[in-house]
Amino acid sequence: MPEPEGEPEGAPPPAPHPRPPHRRGAPLDAPAVRRWCALALDALGRAREDIDAINVYPVADGDTGTNLYLTVESAAQAVEAVFAAHETGATVPALPDAVRAMAHGALIGARGNSGTILAQLLRGMAQVLTAPREEAHAAYADGPLLAEALRRAADSAYGAVAHPVEGTVLTVATAAADGAHSAVRAGAADCAAVARAAHTAALAALGETPRHLAVLARAGVVDAGGRGFVTVLHTLVEALTGEPPARPAPRPAGVLPTAPCASQPSAPSAPSAPSAPSAPSAEGAGEGDPGGPAYEVIYLLDADDAAVARLRRRLDALGDSLVVVGGDGLWNVHVHVDDAGAAVEAGIEAGRPHRVRITHFGAAPAPRPDTAQPPRERAPRAVVAVVPGEGLAELYAQSGATAVHARAGEPPASGELAEAIRRAHAHEVVLLPNDPELRHTAAAAAEQARGDGIRVALIPTRSAVQGIAALAVHEGGRRFDEDVVAMTSAAGTTRHGEIVVAERQSWTTAGVCQAGDVLGLVDGDVAVIGTDLADTARTVLDRMLSAGGEMVTLVLDDEVPERVAGLLERHVRTRHLAVDTVVYRGGRQGSPMLIGVE
Repeated sequence: MPEPEGEPEGAPPPAPHPRPPHRRGAPLDAPAVRRWCALALDALGRAREDIDAINVYPVADGDTGTNLYLTVESAAQAVEAVFAAHETGATVPALPDAVRAMAHGALIGARGNSGTILAQLLRGMAQVLTAPREEAHAAYADGPLLAEALRRAADSAYGAVAHPVEGTVLTVATAAADGAHSAVRAGAADCAAVARAAHTAALAALGETPRHLAVLARAGVVDAGGRGFVTVLHTLVEALTGEPPARPAPRPAGVLPTAPCASQPSAPSAPSAPSAPSAPSAEGAGEGDPGGPAYEVIYLLDADDAAVARLRRRLDALGDSLVVVGGDGLWNVHVHVDDAGAAVEAGIEAGRPHRVRITHFGAAPAPRPDTAQPPRERAPRAVVAVVPGEGLAELYAQSGATAVHARAGEPPASGELAEAIRRAHAHEVVLLPNDPELRHTAAAAAEQARGDGIRVALIPTRSAVQGIAALAVHEGGRRFDEDVVAMTSAAGTTRHGEIVVAERQSWTTAGVCQAGDVLGLVDGDVAVIGTDLADTARTVLDRMLSAGGEMVTLVLDDEVPERVAGLLERHVRTRHLAVDTVVYRGGRQGSPMLIGVE
């Protein structure tokens, strides 16, 4: 691929993008998009539990707030990556670069029905804000353009949902677009005024959602996805003005919170003893119905438009809550079905599905926000660990840890780790990231959990075998600090190795490797380049044991033959006397073998 043409040699540096004239609010430019993402992530983090609590539609599974948080977290990370790429230069990213990254990050990180629709809303906005414009106005968006972007967002979200239902986030998004256009017709030219009008209209529409959906009225709540979108608009106003929108009038007594702490809309009074939600009318048949589909299936899909059109028809016949968002060859597919395998097979027929997530809704309904239940007593202490395979997840669980499964190429987000810490339901939690790349993510998760009053200690384990060593000395009965010190010491004195297969030719610390070579890593660096799995593993073991050791831990992928484990056990027993070996099966863990030497 040819390199892009640069400036002619000796040419003066390009003039900076022109700035808009002074206005009451900041322009919608790349830095404003960055602020918006950060504020939205923070606000959704604070509102997450409240939004989860009012999630009764389309399925009362209590995860809408969490899904929205994780979706926005992915969007924010993508925007930060764009800014990081510009750190060495004197310029900031252009507005199209920032909004394109925001939309793409939301698309690949979208979770659940609500997160998938939010991703399409952001994509619709990006389609307008990235369209070619005159150079003089390319660095920022004005009020009319923002209104147009909000209109495209609402229209594209309706188009992505197989059977749109009023009283949901779709209704709220449409109201926001209507409010924005009304402000423009009234003469508003700056983004701040348009964003305020959109937020005010969305807030009013949110309060009306129970009038559209009986299941919301019976529960005495507003739509959870709509509330999340109001939160996002709330932070857009704050990003543009530096101030959150003004508080509306206090809500009526007895009404559940329906917006972020700075904006509580009025809503219908909740019944004093609401009954359990039942299935809504035919327009949303199956959604919210306890007897509805058993599985939620989500995956990214590489496919062309024609194949996706066929996929929509196929999935629509299989289940409900179908939302397909994206474009330009990359799509995010969400559907509720009874036959999860058939939904995935349909994706395989259409293109290349990846990052497949299948969630079983379970027979037990999510806890209702208005149901009095005795609080479950917190455990004194718990361990939360990130593990790369199902086998290791089971091993950690047997040792009493809460395991977070990290799929190959899909590390968990900080929101997932924070949720796992909360799910452990303990006063004190030890967090084992088991991956050096998760250090900052784990630190952010720990900080979130500390905000909830949980005492969290992060042990910087770099591999699952170091986590195993830490778990082996964990004792919940001793003082927290003493336990953390003992676990940290055990992890730190465990050398870790890994056997992987090279995907392409590349330079390594041991020389040049070719695609298909077997690489032996010691403490994160390539130490051996070989052609045979067992031979490479033997060499790595000899190097790791050359400085001594008492215990070897081998964690094998399920595809590694049993004979390899036997060969390595015999090798250790023969060449390294008094060293014990323990072998675990890690499931599909992304690499053939993990090695630990204590």
